[in-house]
Amino acid sequence: MRIHFIAIGGSAMHNLAIALHKKGYQISGSDDVIFEPAKSRLNKYGLLPAEMGWDENRISKDLDAVILGMHARIDNPELLKAQELGVKIYSYPEYIYEQSKNKLRVVIGGSHGKTTITSMILHVLNYYKRDFDYLVGAQLAGFETMVKVTEEAPVMIIEGDEYLSSPIDRRPKFHLYKANVAVISGIAWDHINVFPTYADYTLQFDKFIDTIETKGTLIYCKADADLNEIVSNSKADITKIGYAIPEHEIRNGITYLLPEETALKIFGDHNLMNLNAAKLVCKQLNISELDFDTAIASFTGAAKRLEVISADDSTNVYKDFAHSPSKLKATIDAVKAQFKNRKLVACIELHTFSSLNKDFLKEYTGAMDKVDEAIVFIDIKSFEQKRMEPFSEDDVQQAFANSKLKFFNDAAKLKSYLLSLNYKDTNLLMMSSGNYAGFDLPELAASLDK
Repeated sequence: MRIHFIAIGGSAMHNLAIALHKKGYQISGSDDVIFEPAKSRLNKYGLLPAEMGWDENRISKDLDAVILGMHARIDNPELLKAQELGVKIYSYPEYIYEQSKNKLRVVIGGSHGKTTITSMILHVLNYYKRDFDYLVGAQLAGFETMVKVTEEAPVMIIEGDEYLSSPIDRRPKFHLYKANVAVISGIAWDHINVFPTYADYTLQFDKFIDTIETKGTLIYCKADADLNEIVSNSKADITKIGYAIPEHEIRNGITYLLPEETALKIFGDHNLMNLNAAKLVCKQLNISELDFDTAIASFTGAAKRLEVISADDSTNVYKDFAHSPSKLKATIDAVKAQFKNRKLVACIELHTFSSLNKDFLKEYTGAMDKVDEAIVFIDIKSFEQKRMEPFSEDDVQQAFANSKLKFFNDAAKLKSYLLSLNYKDTNLLMMSSGNYAGFDLPELAASLDK
């Protein structure tokens, strides 16, 4: 098979390219810019384009398929050439389905927790040396790549994103996988550039339920009232299984699952909820609850999901992917509940299209009320790149309904302020789906005054 990737440098795209290369396919690709770690990974397998930029001469009739990344534009010269020649064009979710259509497909959807639930399932399956394919949205310990596709594996575990599939396919990715077993972790409005109203957004989950194969299974969070209503109203011919927070207790900063008192390396109600979803999926894959608990005890979390940067008797520093209002609240609640006797300094970087939209910003009202020192950072370049009007400190304080909140749009000033605080008996939580304009978080953590 000869496959060409347009926009090969994307997170899922470069991992799929490597996976297909390992399968023995002949892979080529192009992009206008490729960042790390994609650049090094592609180079390792001889898949890094010799030159950056687009060239229609890379497209010929002897290609079996073109896989089109979301980063490409509809007037991309390679895309136009492929269309002109009649070469089969797939979005990456379409091609993932093509690779898994003869397997049992488990698809993890929801506005939050997708990566963690998927990671937990992969960890447990790996623990018991099961044969499986996968697509996950973060780098995991013990897994070289974020995508694996083989001929032999009987099941594929897929993290199902609700964002668009490609520039020429406006369907949400998770609509294309046709799950046999599906999860919806909860619904919290996001991607307002694509789904301008909450009703538009929730409709995508209603449609997702309809894509589940007949007689399939839906595992859903019954603590989410809106999701509950959608599931209750669905006429799909499927089995519906709800889940909630499992019985547990916290002792000396460690969470134990009850009744067996399994000590966990993760914490927080949202992670316990994710754990229950993963347990129910694994039950569908013939892994008992006891075996699941044994395996999950060694799960340390997905990258950037309450990831520990440093920890000692006085201060823990965490990095977390939280950026939407619901994720922000859940992460803050988790750290506060786990360390009741420590203060919390929490900083969130806003840089997604939704979070930089003035109308959407009010969705963050009260999100940082439980924090002892609340900080919001927006790199001024984010507004410039997205051609949006910058926020003032007053705008942010009003939206969060928090007059004590500190606001920074300069990374150097933010770093200076963080280093000016005393962290004795205090945790620091750094939240972003970006990178704080290039912050070195381990260096920051090592420099804190305790």
